[in-house]
This record gives sequence, C-alpha cells and structure tokens, in this order.
Amino acid sequence: MRLLSMIVGIILLVAGIWVLAGHPTYTSTDTAAKLGPLELQTTQDKAVPTWTGIAGVVVGGILLIGGLASKRGR
Repeated sequence: MRLLSMIVGIILLVAGIWVLAGHPTYTSTDTAAKLGPLELQTTQDKAVPTWTGIAGVVVGGILLIGGLASKRGR
C-alpha cells in the first residue's frame, strides 16, 4: 500500500509541476447552432486551470511524504 501511495504521489507531483510549468491546453468542441440536419460546431483550446497543478503538487507531496514516513516507521 505504501508503494502504491508513493507511485501515485510521484505521478501527481510530476503532473502538477508539468501543469504549472508548461501551461497545457485541451480542445473543447461545442455545438454553436443546429438547424435541421446542419450543425455549426466551434473548437476552442482551453487552458488547464492553475489550481489543478497546485493541487497535484500538494496532494502528490503529501502522498509521497506519507509513503516515505510509513516506510521508515517499520
């Protein structure tokens, strides 16, 4: 269980740092108008919110430190 906690912590930590450093985006497609069989769609690039990177770093750090601390306790 501690190994799983440490692995998930490392993944979240790296992903959080990537979000904070790289400002990644994702594509969102929305239907703007629909008239019978015709559909007008818009595609937008949206930025991943900064708070997700901060949350990833914090939660990943807690899981990693918790996994390391429980390993030392035994």
